[in-house]
Amino acid sequence: MAPSLELSIPSTSLSTADSSKPYTLYNITLCLPLRTFVVQKRYSDFVSLHQSLSSIIPSPPPAPLPAKSWFKSTASSPELTEERRKGLEAYLRAIAENPDRRWRETSAWRSFLNLPSTGGASSAGSTRKELVEANQRLGGNAGLLASDPGVWLDLHREMKGQLHDARLFLGRRDGATTAQGQYEAGANAKRCLVKAAGLIGNLEEGLKILGEGEKRGEGGSRIGAGELRRRRDLLGSAKVEREGLEKLAVSLAVKGQNGKGENGGAGATAQDKNALFGPGVSRPSGRVLGAPVPETDKTRQLDNEGVVQLQRQLMQDQDLDVEELAKIVRRQREMGLAIHGELELQNEMLDRVDKDVDRVKGKIDIAKKRVSKIS
Repeated sequence: MAPSLELSIPSTSLSTADSSKPYTLYNITLCLPLRTFVVQKRYSDFVSLHQSLSSIIPSPPPAPLPAKSWFKSTASSPELTEERRKGLEAYLRAIAENPDRRWRETSAWRSFLNLPSTGGASSAGSTRKELVEANQRLGGNAGLLASDPGVWLDLHREMKGQLHDARLFLGRRDGATTAQGQYEAGANAKRCLVKAAGLIGNLEEGLKILGEGEKRGEGGSRIGAGELRRRRDLLGSAKVEREGLEKLAVSLAVKGQNGKGENGGAGATAQDKNALFGPGVSRPSGRVLGAPVPETDKTRQLDNEGVVQLQRQLMQDQDLDVEELAKIVRRQREMGLAIHGELELQNEMLDRVDKDVDRVKGKIDIAKKRVSKIS
């Protein structure tokens, strides 16, 4: 028996991940009794679902699927995107809320919504995986995913799990007796810390959106000022914990480089690394075009996936900095336009004063002439 759920499509996002042409993703929010998660689907996925349901069940679904537009694209038409979003939401709600359960009991419906199967541990693990995958697919728009209060808690739980895993891996690294074990544990710890950093950034963006909604008095935020403060405190303690683990990982890396293994062999030194380039190879001083970038403490223990995740996080941070700079430039431009408008108004007033002075001066001259005639 499928669990009861609340279903909505509150937002959409534009993606070019797997195609040269941009396409629209519809963020389907599902509220189960114990958790909330988001599933992203394209319009073609809805068409496939509709065809599967029509082939399995003799009668058609209770609501029609929004028709395909041959002359417009949702990637370039916000009006079409909003209209289709409402139609798809009504289509899914009609199936989810209909007394007839035949469509909801099909495997196509459950597979489309990624509904968890029976079994608490496996379903919880799959839900965490779905949240992380959706968070990575959204990229810079991941704050929209975290702006839902229920999804925010799930992402926070996943972030705490990444920090817990990083602490465990650091403990294994400290207790490892071989260089291979130390390297693998350190790489896993760094990978968990990078994922946690990305989740923290998305959670901060989600809290920012929730806070702006609370200031505007929007009822859709569904979160009060006290809960916002509590979540900010949770996020602050998580950032402190992550920074501490980051420092611990760096100190352990330095210790592993300077220490000795169980067999008495010393760790790799700079001379050993230089020897790998071959005897008699001299490096020119100064800047070399195409030379590899030296390793840093943050990237030394990361594999390719970890480096890519770290690069994505740095790019997101840079995008946020650029957005803040753009806001400052826009404010300066608005101030400049306001000053320009005020100067034009003052110039018009001065021109009117000059005309009034000339008119009064002319009247005075005429009055002097009349006085001279009388005298």
